[in-house]
Amino acid sequence: MSFSELKGFAFDLDGVIADTARFHGQAWRQIADKVGTEWTDELADGLKGMSRMDSLELILQSGNHENEYTQEEKEAIAKEKNDNYLTLVQELTSDDVLPGMRNLLEELKSKGYHLALASASKNSPKILKYLEISDYFEGIVDPAQLTHGKPDPEIYLEAAKIMNLAPEQVAGVEDAQVGVDAINRAGEVSIGIGDYLKDADVKFANTAEVTLDAIKEQLS
Repeated sequence: MSFSELKGFAFDLDGVIADTARFHGQAWRQIADKVGTEWTDELADGLKGMSRMDSLELILQSGNHENEYTQEEKEAIAKEKNDNYLTLVQELTSDDVLPGMRNLLEELKSKGYHLALASASKNSPKILKYLEISDYFEGIVDPAQLTHGKPDPEIYLEAAKIMNLAPEQVAGVEDAQVGVDAINRAGEVSIGIGDYLKDADVKFANTAEVTLDAIKEQLS
């Protein structure tokens, strides 16, 4: 894939644009305590990039509690987690955009690239508003309308449609392995933030390293 083909960028949110992962972690840990599942670093890492209900299922399975709740009870627990999370993210301000990301969004926008958000979070519009970066994006994929979660490519294919681009014209930006897998399966260029990620076409150690020139250099 060549840099010259790229016309648009699809961004994950948590861990890419802002560190909302810490709020998710706090809220999910409260739920793990509630259902009696031990909270571990491995469990926390496993939740990255997953949808709300998939995250809850993983927490329940990790503690062998998956058969103890009805679907209605699971939905109530997931809502409790989300309510806790929304209370926490109200603390976000424009200062919480991760290093380098606002400059990258500004550069991409000024050079005519299309931008879309491809996050599994149903709270993305609120978070973008708190961060004061909503205007950079021409669209947000609605995870409630998706059939499959990451690593299925659906969310990144939908992001391409929002931008009216073919998948091969899009680069996706992710910090989770399931996200990188989703981008690759969509036939898009994968930009991974984190040295631990596998199979990313372009890789950076952290958000501060990500610039248009740096992406071009790795793809050339």
